[in-house]
Amino acid sequence: MKILQPNKPKSRVCVTGMGILSALGKTQDENLQSLRNGNSGIASTKHLLSKYTRTHVFAEVDASNEELLNAAGLAGQAGLTRTDLLALLAFREAVKDAGLYPEQISSAGTALLSASTVGGMCLTQELYADSHLQGTGSPYLSSYACGAHTLELAKRYQMRGYTDTINTACSSSANAIMLGARLIRAGKIKRAIVGGSDSLSLFTINGFNSLQILSDKPCKPFDEHRKGLTLGEGAAYLVLEAEEECKNKKIYAVVSGYGNSNDAFHPSSLSEEATGVVAAINGALATSDLDPGQISFINAHGTATLNNDVTELRGILKTFGRIPPYASTKSYTGHTLAAAGAIEAVYSILCIRHNEMYASLYCDTPMKEFDSAPVSAYTRHAGIDKVMSNSFGFAGNCSSLIFEKA
Repeated sequence: MKILQPNKPKSRVCVTGMGILSALGKTQDENLQSLRNGNSGIASTKHLLSKYTRTHVFAEVDASNEELLNAAGLAGQAGLTRTDLLALLAFREAVKDAGLYPEQISSAGTALLSASTVGGMCLTQELYADSHLQGTGSPYLSSYACGAHTLELAKRYQMRGYTDTINTACSSSANAIMLGARLIRAGKIKRAIVGGSDSLSLFTINGFNSLQILSDKPCKPFDEHRKGLTLGEGAAYLVLEAEEECKNKKIYAVVSGYGNSNDAFHPSSLSEEATGVVAAINGALATSDLDPGQISFINAHGTATLNNDVTELRGILKTFGRIPPYASTKSYTGHTLAAAGAIEAVYSILCIRHNEMYASLYCDTPMKEFDSAPVSAYTRHAGIDKVMSNSFGFAGNCSSLIFEKA
């Protein structure tokens, strides 16, 4: 007779390092100080050139490509796009923050899971010129693909583990975090470096403008008179490690829950019934074994589009029975597309680590449908130990993550 062995407990997934660049700053600490001070990064651009920069505001990382190259120690090197450079710098800060040795980064037990929607499209004009035989050929053509930045990271750090690039629009890097956590909990890998990178691009600016959801003023998440989103850029990476690998290491938080769904309602909108939102939130609560009442704070997707904000709050109301404290940091960074999930994961973890909430900016008139308004002031000693971070992408790809105090 076969004796059944009890299931081995799943390893907790710990966050041991974080790196970030956004319109709020080029390091984790610079981002934190901007959040605390309520300093939005949305403004007129210095480096991006587009006809829309005369009429619209964006959330731009305050550095030229040359300055980013210098910061990465790669001055004069051709062939790296702005998306690549943002990724390289955020990745470098994350692995240094986690204290990873080169042999740990390159180990077969370390996965690299990154995300991008823009990829090398920030240099679409280079591809256009090359395809029309205008010039001698661009050194950036090999960097055009969505996964080019991931391949660059893997090459520079001699990474031999599982590597992948995810593109599920705005939920991309949230899904990278979820996949990394699932692989660790399944015992497939020891650690995962997860995140994403997207730069501002003429292609995406023109595209969002054609959808008529690009605001000419700083976005106003959850405001009754919101006009649309503000595009931003940035990159963020988190180092996830199995708990048994974290002896004597700093642990920022634990990834305890995750849920992903797709309501398949519309190419660029969520269903009015919030079907996908509800499924993603319930999935995250189920995997974390938490009740809705245990969530301290929600880092909302909060794009300031007419569809997203009302649908997100409907979904939260359906699953929680009430609306917990919430805010949208897109009022600081703009919508950073595939990088948004990872950037906002960093902000969610900072809430837990410092026991504080950051204000949602520009919400002057809360939405009439709900008896609720986002957090409007920086709040210390806020009793934050469990945060849900929502990321909802085009075509209804919805993801929710839950981070807990370690």
